[in-house]
Amino acid sequence: MSRYGLRTLVGDNRKVTGLGKKPTAITSFAVEYLVIAGGGGGGSGLGGGGGAGGYVRSESSLAGGITIGNTYAVVIGGGGAGSTTTARGVGGTNSTFSSLTASVGGGGGGSRFGTDSGATGGSGGGGAGDGGAGGAGTAGQGFAGSSDRGGGGGASEAGGTDATGEGGDGITFGIDSVARGGGGGGGTSAASAPRAGGSGGGGAGGGNAGGPVAGSTNLGGGGGGGNNNANTESHGANGGSGVVILRYPDTYTITIGAGLTGTESAASGGYKRATLTAGSGNVSWA
Repeated sequence: MSRYGLRTLVGDNRKVTGLGKKPTAITSFAVEYLVIAGGGGGGSGLGGGGGAGGYVRSESSLAGGITIGNTYAVVIGGGGAGSTTTARGVGGTNSTFSSLTASVGGGGGGSRFGTDSGATGGSGGGGAGDGGAGGAGTAGQGFAGSSDRGGGGGASEAGGTDATGEGGDGITFGIDSVARGGGGGGGTSAASAPRAGGSGGGGAGGGNAGGPVAGSTNLGGGGGGGNNNANTESHGANGGSGVVILRYPDTYTITIGAGLTGTESAASGGYKRATLTAGSGNVSWA
């Protein structure tokens, strides 16, 4: 099985308890999950790209599986703001599902006009021009950003260095086969071509084609770093928001509670899929 292949975590478990008493049904079932935090904002003025949001997928069991009648907390992390000052870009915020957390959000990219280092995050932010260091990623959730106008880290690789400055690529996961978790590209001079964002929603850095590009909504992508124009194009771009996706047997139906925005797919191949795109609240199944 591929490292990123889809996997059933906990099998259906239906049993009757109690001897000489009215039987009590206990029902639990497997859930496959993808939890991505918000991506970090890019730095300004030859700034580093923002790191992708932390990326957590179903490679180990959600403790206890899902039990009918229980509620499970969900939070969708927002993307961090790109830098418009001498500070580096702001990191994204966490996404959670029950006990699982896609942590820290993406690291903010460094700014040439102030804090040069990229921030630590799910994936780290890239360092600013003139030698800023890249931020570290979180083990098991993403990779580091690179130094000196570097790209932000992505879910599958580190960001590119000054020579290329592209954001690190994300991952295409079998829960819905969509690439997510790309890092933002580093900013460059107004005379140079933009540095690409990583596959999976990373925004391109600013360059001769204009200002940087924001990370993609619900892909957890990092925002691109700003170029060195002395105008709005030198600002870093915002990171993209995160997402929580849950896949479960089609014999069950999810209830998405108040405060959350999401949808449930039609049954296909024995499964349904819930995609939760904004807010915070609880989910349950019947």
